[in-house]
Amino acid sequence: MNQRTRIKICGLTRLEDVQAAVTAGADAIGLVFYAKSPRYVAPETAARLIAAVPPFITTVGLFVNASAEEIADVVAQAPVALLQFHGDETAQQCAEAAMAVNRPFMRALRVESAMAGANLLKYEENYCAASRLFSGLLLDAFVDGYGGGGKVFDWSLIPEELAPRVVLSGGLSAQNAADSVVRVRPYAVDVSSGVELAKGIKDAALIRAFVGAVRQADATPN
Repeated sequence: MNQRTRIKICGLTRLEDVQAAVTAGADAIGLVFYAKSPRYVAPETAARLIAAVPPFITTVGLFVNASAEEIADVVAQAPVALLQFHGDETAQQCAEAAMAVNRPFMRALRVESAMAGANLLKYEENYCAASRLFSGLLLDAFVDGYGGGGKVFDWSLIPEELAPRVVLSGGLSAQNAADSVVRVRPYAVDVSSGVELAKGIKDAALIRAFVGAVRQADATPN
């Protein structure tokens, strides 16, 4: 029997979108604290969104090249449960920032076509060695800029032994979610633009369709 693939809906900015994600069965919601992103939420807004999240759903804060002090200031106002680093942070910088707020963290890795499976495994190994708070890799497509570009990368680059531990991201939607889960069998999937009407504005029907596609894939035999 296949595991239940966890689902994160990222880039939420409105209460109704948080409620739609929760109702659809999402396991996590993502809040973007990168001011240059169209999905940015101020800490005080994020605090209101977090307050509407019921127990057992993980709230994730996405940061890009923020200092440990800046992250601590955000978490003090908006107490996310998990950090996600999406910039050029080193393993040591991620470890120090996570330690400062005592939160586990994920590291986003933008996968380039020239990378091999060994590169991904080594990257994970380095972060495991850097901090006990490291909880896993989020694999995204390489694009210019930060915070995700809505592009799909070559899933065949993911080593079979790594796949069950990663969060798969990058250009996912209801149209390709089932295929991605069946082919990769990741621990979790992460979607943002694939369930949007506009940047930062989610569509409840698209969220339901995405969750449904993932659950369909979970029920598909290997």
